[in-house]
Amino acid sequence: MNHKILDISNQEAITRLFTSVFTSSEGEKEGRMIGYLASKLSSRTDNKEIICFGTCEEGSIIAAIFFTRLRFDESIQVYMLAPVAVSTGHQGKGIGQALINHALDELKNRSVSVVITYGDPSFYSKVGFQALPETTIKAPLKLSMPQGWMGQSLTAEPIPSINDRPICVEEFNDPVYW
Repeated sequence: MNHKILDISNQEAITRLFTSVFTSSEGEKEGRMIGYLASKLSSRTDNKEIICFGTCEEGSIIAAIFFTRLRFDESIQVYMLAPVAVSTGHQGKGIGQALINHALDELKNRSVSVVITYGDPSFYSKVGFQALPETTIKAPLKLSMPQGWMGQSLTAEPIPSINDRPICVEEFNDPVYW
C-alpha cells in the first residue's frame, strides 16, 4: 500500500469509491449524495484549495480523503477534512487512520495551522481530533450535529479563537452537508 496525492485523472475511481462506501454504510440516498460530492471535489482538485489523498493497493484506490481550504479574514491556514472513504473490504485494518495521519503530516509540511472535521467523534478522536466549540471556530454553515465539529492544531500552539465565519469551497456551500 502506498499513499499519494490524487488528481482529476482519478475522478471516476474516487466517485465509485465514495458512492460504494457510503451506499454500503448509510444507504443508497447518502451514497449518491456523497458520491456526487466526491465527484465535484475531485473535478476541481488543485492540490491547494482542494487536496485529495489516496491509499492505493495493486493499482487500485482503496481509500481517499479530501481536505478543503476554509478561508478567514485572518491569515491562518485552516483546512477541513471531509469526506473520507475506505473500501468496504479494507475497513477495520487501520487504513483510514494511516491515511489521515499521512495527510496531516503533509499538511504540517505545508505550514497548515489547524485542521477541522465534521464527523463521528469516536472515529476522529483516534487520530487526535477534539471537540471544537463554535465559540472557538465557527462552521461555514449551521451544524445539524454540533458534537461532530472537531479540530486539531498542527502546530505547538493550541487552536486559536477566530471570530470570523469561514468561507468554504463552493462544493460544501450547501446546508445538506451540515
